[in-house]
Amino acid sequence: MSTPQDINVRQKPAVAATGGGTSTILATKQLTKNFGGLTAVDGVDFSVAEGEIRCLIGPNGAGKSTLLELITGQLAPSDGAIYFDGEDLTGLDTHKRIDTGISVKFQSPHVYENLTVEENLRVPLQRTDRDVDRVLAETLDRTALSEKAETGASELSHGEKQRLEIGMAVTLDPKLMLLDEPVAGMSVDETDDVADLIRSLHDDGMTFVVVEHDMEFVRRISERVTVLNQGEIFRQGPIEEIEADEDVRRIYLGENA
Repeated sequence: MSTPQDINVRQKPAVAATGGGTSTILATKQLTKNFGGLTAVDGVDFSVAEGEIRCLIGPNGAGKSTLLELITGQLAPSDGAIYFDGEDLTGLDTHKRIDTGISVKFQSPHVYENLTVEENLRVPLQRTDRDVDRVLAETLDRTALSEKAETGASELSHGEKQRLEIGMAVTLDPKLMLLDEPVAGMSVDETDDVADLIRSLHDDGMTFVVVEHDMEFVRRISERVTVLNQGEIFRQGPIEEIEADEDVRRIYLGENA
């Protein structure tokens, strides 16, 4: 059994990397995930500043979604560590990571089709002590779903379901929101709605890590971009620098340098 001294020693790197004395809220150290002989994430040192919108891009199979699943606890790392807001998340269960202030929305909508929009939003609120009526009203307004509050989730469009699931995550008032291809399969108007929603939440101080292929969407929301390739960080920087990088265009945008 771990002693308090052991726990303090184990948490020191987390505090140093993401504690109150730093601007960093999320960091991974030499994070690695092997699937048999395949290394999907290979010694990744990745950090995100509090209040930032960071986009993760890269070709298919680069390790983007695997990295998100490691951060959320859906997958256990083969090696390395995950630190968030001064805590070591590496061995924590997924639900305990949510309690630290992380929410996630995966690529395919995971809403309760047999419930109404409002009932869906009430589900995550069961684990909080927040003012339910106030949070519901605010979230319905933010996600532009007020007029659909009593509509069954099964009757929503694809874009509305995506906004609903983001709303479900928002009800928990997270410090960090992880989004995996939030505008996949959306129309231009639906994509614009999600971009506006993310920017609005960001203006209120929420931090985002967004995996996305739609470069126009990335341009609209991102302050800084990380490019993954073959499980490693290939480049990082402002979107203008990333798009101007010939090597990035070659591996990701399919252009000849």
